[in-house]
Amino acid sequence: MAAGLKIDPAWWRAVPGLVRAVAVAVATITANAAAAAPAAPVLVPSLDTGIGLPGHWFAAPGAATAPAMLLLHGCGGLHDRQGRLERRYVDAAAQLNSLGVHALVVDSLTPRGERELCTQAVGTRQVTQQQRRRDALGALSWLAAQPAVDAARIGLLGWSNGGSSVLAATNTGHPEVRAAQVRPSLAVAYYPGCAAELQRGYRPVAPLLLLLGEADDWTAAAPCKALAAQAGPAVQFEAYAGAFHGFDGQSPLRLRKDVPGGTNPGQGVHVGADPQARSAAALRLEQFIRQTWALP
Repeated sequence: MAAGLKIDPAWWRAVPGLVRAVAVAVATITANAAAAAPAAPVLVPSLDTGIGLPGHWFAAPGAATAPAMLLLHGCGGLHDRQGRLERRYVDAAAQLNSLGVHALVVDSLTPRGERELCTQAVGTRQVTQQQRRRDALGALSWLAAQPAVDAARIGLLGWSNGGSSVLAATNTGHPEVRAAQVRPSLAVAYYPGCAAELQRGYRPVAPLLLLLGEADDWTAAAPCKALAAQAGPAVQFEAYAGAFHGFDGQSPLRLRKDVPGGTNPGQGVHVGADPQARSAAALRLEQFIRQTWALP
């Protein structure tokens, strides 16, 4: 149980086991986020010529060397309207640190003069998936060179556009991925756009977990399910009934009409939190990491 969490014992004994597990996971993540040490600023080289990526390094406590995860932001970038690191990434780093895993968050937009990509049509976006793949590959090499990192256990974790970048950086259909000296040993993508890598033919370099919203009308779940079927047992997915894009966030569900594309072009897309799906996905993420990396 998370330290400082107060629960009535009689009520707690009456709660079903799975619900108790979800509650503990959420409480632990919240407590870890509140207690997390400030991130250290770093500058990480991209394979994209001349680009350095501002990053935030969340070091896991404990062992001299530990696994590490590279976190790839969505089309909205790393920061909220107040210029702070989005809570989603802080919470994810805290969860990883609680497992004994370092977390590195990098910014692919501001070095290229962009603040967000969400309102740009996919074919006209000023930061491309090729660039983001090169960012991921460069950051993986940077991680492998850090003395505190177990280079055999480096992973990728991305959301939406960053989830698509996870797919692009783990598909051996891309020559850059085939040639990479450092490859992740696991990968996770929250509600990515899967159509491009599905069309190319997805051949993963490592086990991949997809966390999807069944109701997602921005990046639909169906192409990701087809990608999993195409790739075979190396790709697993969980799809949460009634969950929309951004289900793991904190903001209420809303309709964004400023976003082009989606499954209903011209009608906007729905984005918002689903607490049940958020908790279930956090547990599934932890299970996947523990099993793949043989963590205690």
